[in-house]
Amino acid sequence: MAQLEALMERHFIDYASYFILDRAIPDLRDGLKPVQRRLLHTLFEKNDGRYHKVANVIGDTMKLHPHGDAAIGDALVVLANKELFIDRQGNFGNLITGHPAAAPRYIECRLTPLALETLFNEALTEFVPSYDGRNREPVALPAKLPVVLMLGIEGIAVGMATRILPHNLRELWEAQMALLEGKRTTLLPDFLQGGLMDASAYDDGRGKVDVRARIEVRDSKHVVIREIPYGTTTESLIASIEAAAQKGRVKIASIDDFTTDHVEIELTLARGANADEVIPQLLAYTDCNLSVSSNLVVIVDRRPVEMTVSEVLVALTEQLKEQIRAELQHERGQLIDRQHWLTLEQIFVEKRIYKKIETAKTSESVRAAVLKGMVVHEALFVRPMVDDDVTRLLDLRIRRISAYDVEKNRSELGEMAKRIRAVDRELKQLTRTTIRYVKGLLERYGEALPRRTEVARFQSVDRKAVAAPSINLAYDRASGFFGSSVRGDEFKLTVSEYDLVLGVADDGTYRVMTPSEKHLFSGRLLYCAPFDPESGAEFTVVYRDKARTAYAKRIRIEKFIRNREYTLIKDRAGRIDLLLPEGETGRVKLVFAPAKRQRKSDSVFDLSTLEPTGVAARGTRLASKPVRRVKLLPAKSPRSPRKKAPRRSVPPRGGQGSLF
Repeated sequence: MAQLEALMERHFIDYASYFILDRAIPDLRDGLKPVQRRLLHTLFEKNDGRYHKVANVIGDTMKLHPHGDAAIGDALVVLANKELFIDRQGNFGNLITGHPAAAPRYIECRLTPLALETLFNEALTEFVPSYDGRNREPVALPAKLPVVLMLGIEGIAVGMATRILPHNLRELWEAQMALLEGKRTTLLPDFLQGGLMDASAYDDGRGKVDVRARIEVRDSKHVVIREIPYGTTTESLIASIEAAAQKGRVKIASIDDFTTDHVEIELTLARGANADEVIPQLLAYTDCNLSVSSNLVVIVDRRPVEMTVSEVLVALTEQLKEQIRAELQHERGQLIDRQHWLTLEQIFVEKRIYKKIETAKTSESVRAAVLKGMVVHEALFVRPMVDDDVTRLLDLRIRRISAYDVEKNRSELGEMAKRIRAVDRELKQLTRTTIRYVKGLLERYGEALPRRTEVARFQSVDRKAVAAPSINLAYDRASGFFGSSVRGDEFKLTVSEYDLVLGVADDGTYRVMTPSEKHLFSGRLLYCAPFDPESGAEFTVVYRDKARTAYAKRIRIEKFIRNREYTLIKDRAGRIDLLLPEGETGRVKLVFAPAKRQRKSDSVFDLSTLEPTGVAARGTRLASKPVRRVKLLPAKSPRSPRKKAPRRSVPPRGGQGSLF
């Protein structure tokens, strides 16, 4: 058992390492997964300027890739639809609508000029044998582009995943030039689908971005979607809108898709709806508004590393400088080789060294004569001669020697020296050389690389605020059920899916419910209405316990767990006689149960005198005797003060002419 466990552990580690390093996670150097690298290398090997059948490309790639043709074909289509490295001819599917590509035998492709110029240099590429040893494949392409940030790559491996959002190549070049000049820069994603993007939480590639569709108001009855968010297609977007409309979340009457090369989804609004109401609903309940997370994991020195966009850009800019340095040094070496050979050829012909081999009898004496004659002019050499140089001089044909052009040779030597000095200057000012190179790429290809996604700031859409009341609830007294599937005549409500409903039954049970098909109440429902958890609900409760002792209390329901049953009275056999909502009060008349020698048959209690108490409290005892019946009386109106009658003036006796 222990041996089997050790074997499984070793094999699992090997499998996980292979999946992480050689399949799912891109390499930082060229930003490619192995299948993508093998595809591009195959296209470069086959490059002759013409289009190639995709089926043939897949077949040739299978010589390097130890997986099936379907995986290679899918990878080629995805890479081609990035519109950067592969020039397409035929139906490669539609990134906007989600339609699949045609069969590989019907479509063709070739490398773009950008790929040919920036991804390949066989002299500077390290090769290893393919999986079966019959061919060779590159370890990494000598890319002079920040490919890992350009393409946008997703991969899931064992225990880890990567999701790198695509960035605009033109902005990447501008950022590299700014970085080489010592300036700070900020990079944000850019998506082929266009749309709007809020990157305030992007956090240099460690956070997320919010993406939205571009929605226009055509008229009072129609809105049109012109661009879709990243990660969606018109089909998936329409499906999400249809699902929301069926649930009553979005007030849409019909959907018409007129998408061709550009997105055009026309939405007809329902009767009574307007665009200001429907657009927030689309953003809240459909794929018109999505959040896309970024997790930048790449392979560095055969290890997975989590990085930021800035760190990747710095590393790839430094790699670009080193790549340009290597190319310049390689070019300088070739120029030196050419200059060395032209110098040897010039000495061999102009100094008539070839005449000295006429008397030699053996091959050894011929080589010795050439070497002896050339060494005399050693001061003119670019570098010391070797045996291969002697062999090459001896291979010169008589026709070449007789037709030797002295002026042409000297002119070419001058050009070689001039070019070597230029390369030396470029190597000495490598940063400036790199900036010039990037600026040249920007001038040649920049116009075809506009930003497609507009950067904006979004206000989050509150789903509760835009939710339309579309769920009809009712209560059936006979069955005791309350919900959307209940056909009843009491407590009919129309609410949204985010509303809460408070129901109180006469047995003292209550619950704060979400709208659902059915809720069962054990007692008869006394109160049912929408509930606001922020303000709560206040009630005055009059109830009798099992011994028919009457109690009253004023409570406020605030704390709760949704759909959980609570009780207002401790005695499960008790019953609520009166339940008055906030703002309602009055007096209750308590009619006592008949008893011997009972002098008083009833009493009255003013409910307005109750003090607030907790929900679980027993409350104020209203009478010491068992109560047979509780009756609500109207509240006493305050008595107005009695007005005195106005005093009547009495004329004095004797009339007006009296002296008194």
